[in-house]
Amino acid sequence: MRPLTLADIEDARAYERGRDAFRREVIAAKRSRRIEIGPIVSVVLENRTTLRFQVQEMARAEAMTRDDQIQEELDVYNPLLPDPGEISMTLFVELTSEAQLREWLPRLVGIERSVVVRVGPLGGAQEVRCTVDPAHASQLTREEVTASVHYVRVALPDDLAGRFASERVELAVDHPSYRHAAVLSDATKESVLEDWSDTGSARSAG
Repeated sequence: MRPLTLADIEDARAYERGRDAFRREVIAAKRSRRIEIGPIVSVVLENRTTLRFQVQEMARAEAMTRDDQIQEELDVYNPLLPDPGEISMTLFVELTSEAQLREWLPRLVGIERSVVVRVGPLGGAQEVRCTVDPAHASQLTREEVTASVHYVRVALPDDLAGRFASERVELAVDHPSYRHAAVLSDATKESVLEDWSDTGSARSAG
C-alpha cells in the first residue's frame, strides 16, 4: 500500500473546511472494518484512509503547522499500512470502569501476541498468528499489566491470501484468559481486498 506523504495531509484551514465530510467517509469505512471479538475486544483494520484520518486529527489537536512535525507523525503511522496479503489492525481492549481496568489489564498481558486469522472451514482452517513490532511491545506492555490499545499485523502466505475472498475467514483472540472469535463478513473481506489492490509498497517510505 502506498505510504502517506506530506502531500496527502492538508493544512489546518483546508482540513477544517472538509473535516465533516471526511469524518463521515471514515465512519462509513469503519462500519465494515471494525470487528468485535467477544465482549471487550475490538479491532479496526487499518488502511490509508483510516491512518490519514489519524494523522490529520493529531495535527489538528496538536496545532501542528510545520512539515517536520507532520513528517514525524507519518513516520509513526506509515509502518501500520498493510502490504498485499497483510491485515494491519489496531486492537482495543474496551473497558469502561476502573474496576474493569484493574481486573482485565493484568489478566490480558500478552494479548497483542494472541490474535490469529483462520482461513477455511470449521475444523479444517489454516491459522496464521499475528506479529508485533518489538519496539511497540516494549512500550505498551509490561510484565504485570497490558495496555488498552495495540497494533498488530497478520501476514498471510500467498496460498491463504488467494483463498481469502472465497473461503470462511475468522479473526480470533486465543489468549488463555480470553478466547473469542468473529467471522469476517463479505463486506469486510471486500474492503481488505481493496487494500491489497493498492500495490505501492508501504515499506518504501523513509
